[in-house]
Amino acid sequence: MRIGVRPGSGFPPWLLGGTRVLAAGVLLILIALILRRRTRLTTTQTWALALSGILIWVTGHGVLLWAEQWADSGYAALFIASFPLWAALYDAGIDRVRPSGRLIASLVAGFAGIVLLMLPELRSAGGLSPLVLFGLVIAPITWAAGFTIQKRHVRGVDPLVSAAYQHLAAMPLFFVVAFAAGEPTPDPIAEAWLAWGYLVVFGSVFAFTAAHVALNRLPVRIAMTYGYVNPVVAVALGHVVLSEPITVWTLGGAGLVLVGVYGVFRDRGLPTGAQVASAAAVRGGS
Repeated sequence: MRIGVRPGSGFPPWLLGGTRVLAAGVLLILIALILRRRTRLTTTQTWALALSGILIWVTGHGVLLWAEQWADSGYAALFIASFPLWAALYDAGIDRVRPSGRLIASLVAGFAGIVLLMLPELRSAGGLSPLVLFGLVIAPITWAAGFTIQKRHVRGVDPLVSAAYQHLAAMPLFFVVAFAAGEPTPDPIAEAWLAWGYLVVFGSVFAFTAAHVALNRLPVRIAMTYGYVNPVVAVALGHVVLSEPITVWTLGGAGLVLVGVYGVFRDRGLPTGAQVASAAAVRGGS
C-alpha cells in the first residue's frame, strides 16, 4: 500500500481509497449479477453493511493509507496485525463471556510472531508523530468492529454481495474526506498504478471476499486470524520472488504465528456466551 501513496509519485491517500472501493465495488456487484446471486437486502442488512463498510474501509483502510505516507510498512503491519485481538475482545464482550486462557495465549503468540517478523525493519525505522501513531492504533480497532457488526447482523447474504455493498457504502465518505483535505488531482507513476490495481483485484475482489466467506462459516476469532497469516505469506513471497533473506527472526516469527493460529482453531470447540446462557436456562428449567 505504501507504494500507492508515496508522496510525489503515488495517489493522495483518500483518493486512492475512494477510487479503489469504487472500482472494486462495481467489479464485485457485476460478478454477483453475472453469477445471478441475490442482491436484495433487508433494511437491517443494508444498515449493518453500510456501517461496517465505513468502519472497515474509511476508518480502517483509509486511515492506514493516510498513515503509510510516513509510517514504515513494518510499523503499519505490526499495528494492523492487532485486529484479531480486538475482534476476539469484541466477540467476548458481546457474548459476556471471558475468553479462555488458550485463546488469549494463542492470540498473544500470533501477535508476538508478527513482532519478530517485523523486528529487523522496526529497528531501522524512524520515529512517528503522535497523530500518525494514533491513526495506526485506531485503524485495527475500527476494522475489527466492522467485521464484528457484520458477523452479528448480516446473515444469509452472499459474500460477493456483502463485500460489494461494503465497498460502495464507503466510497462517498472517501471522496468527502479527500475534498475536505484538499487533496490534489493525482498524477501517479506506473508503479503506483500497479499498486492500485493490485489492491483492487487481489486485496479487494479476492482477499476481502475470501474474508467474507470465512466470516460466514467460522467464528470471528478464527476468521480474523488471516491478519496473522498475511505477513507470513508476504515474507515467503519476498523470499521466493525477490530473494529476500530468511533470518532467525523470520523463522521464529513464522513459527509463533503458526502456533497462535493453531491454538485459536483448537479453541473453536469452547462454548460462546450465548451457548453458556442457553445451557444454563435448560438446566434451570429441568
